[in-house]
Amino acid sequence: MPATDWRTVSAFPNSVPLAQWQSAMRNTRLIRGGRILDARTHRAEARDMLIIGERIADIAPPGLTVNDETEIINADGMLLIPGLVNAHTHGHGSLAKGMGDRWTLELLLNANPWLNDGQTLEDKHLAAKLNAAEMVLKGATAAYDLFFEFPQVTREGIDAIARGYQSVGLRAVVAPMMADRTFYQAIPGLIDALPTQQADRARSFKLNEYQSSIEVCRDLLANWPYDRSQVRPALAPTVPLHCSDPFITACGDLAEEFDVGLHMHLAESKIQAVSAMQRYGKTLTAHLADLNFLGPRFTAAHFVWPDADDISRMADAGCSVAHNPGSNLRLGSGIAPVRAMRERGLCVGIGTDGSSCSDNQNMFEAMRIGAFASRVVSPDPETWISTEDVIDMATRGSAAVLGFEKEIGQLAPGYLADVVFLDLTNINYVPLNDPTHQLVLNEDSSAVHSVMIGGKMVLRDRKFTTFDYASLIREAQDAVERLRHGAHEMRQFSEAMESAVGRFCIGLARAPY
Repeated sequence: MPATDWRTVSAFPNSVPLAQWQSAMRNTRLIRGGRILDARTHRAEARDMLIIGERIADIAPPGLTVNDETEIINADGMLLIPGLVNAHTHGHGSLAKGMGDRWTLELLLNANPWLNDGQTLEDKHLAAKLNAAEMVLKGATAAYDLFFEFPQVTREGIDAIARGYQSVGLRAVVAPMMADRTFYQAIPGLIDALPTQQADRARSFKLNEYQSSIEVCRDLLANWPYDRSQVRPALAPTVPLHCSDPFITACGDLAEEFDVGLHMHLAESKIQAVSAMQRYGKTLTAHLADLNFLGPRFTAAHFVWPDADDISRMADAGCSVAHNPGSNLRLGSGIAPVRAMRERGLCVGIGTDGSSCSDNQNMFEAMRIGAFASRVVSPDPETWISTEDVIDMATRGSAAVLGFEKEIGQLAPGYLADVVFLDLTNINYVPLNDPTHQLVLNEDSSAVHSVMIGGKMVLRDRKFTTFDYASLIREAQDAVERLRHGAHEMRQFSEAMESAVGRFCIGLARAPY
């Protein structure tokens, strides 16, 4: 096969400066002989993939001719898939794995203060780095992280978090998770239902006025120092009930001013749905619509309890949904109506949620649960979410949620070279009958061999190339021991509150909706 004149490759638009073009041409790689998944056709044919700089330049049958300076990466025996894209995670949760068992969403929120109490800037950097490392090991190359700083977002904290993702090489959207009402203030009637001493303590908790959070975020967005193709900012007012209307409106205005995303937990639990009717006299989605908050930059996390009108409001406004099936089941929140969302035209991505509420950052597990959960909703198999649909949501759908829809989520010329190499000798693929089905129904991340992000191998033969993983393990264990000791008093308070909070919320959950 004759050599190709790579000056004509469409991966690089005419607007690319000459110096950048020449630099990219010196940085070429050829992934030779890997089997590239076509999820829709359920096939995986052997192909060569040429990468120039950060982008895929060509995909062709085996035998592509390249020059002597091109690095050859042998992918024989590998299944190549687009890097999975995690539409919703919480980096702060990476240090809180295994901290709770029979927690509802509300009991998790009750525990949040001690789960995140006392984190230093180095702890926040470490948490983000650990979160990124787990995702890479399990086949994800990009994520939308709603990172929580207690008691308030800080410029220094977000910088530490962004550096954590950058140090691993994972592509990330970092959105500070913010509120101006505490959990106890957010649920109507909760504080008054608590025993007197606990009610007094709950009333004593205060979050800063929302203007201070907006001021910090304005500074962040105006002076963002990172390459936005690698780490970009967004805003995450955490839950409508936890945020005053002026705060929600201010976040929407700020996001529009700086052209960044908005991400909010919406209608996640029945307690939230019932509380919305008590506080607003309408659904949470209807309330956000009345605030002119819905729009193409907005992503709703979970969206378990919408009605048909809510789904239509979201679709008509061009919003997206981050579906977190594992977390929804783990916390007993319910099963989101994903089929109805997709049929109405909503963009749906898939996320893991945080490791404090969904235990891991395994997108393969999230895909499998997402497929299975849809089967509980209806006895009609035609309404179930198929394996190819799940893969589409975890790649192209989630990429759109992150705002990278034209950059990642596909292995195609012009797209960034975010590639996961799966070992076809792994037991998950022996025998290889249907690569699409087996990716969703069999894969558990154990076949992940190597991971490339933006043309750079960040994981090679399950070993990181960008940082010392052994040091990360030691640092994480040391941090957890120290944080556990420092959070002892806050943990005692939260655990003392748990019974009363649980009983009140069970009562709300039994209310008709």
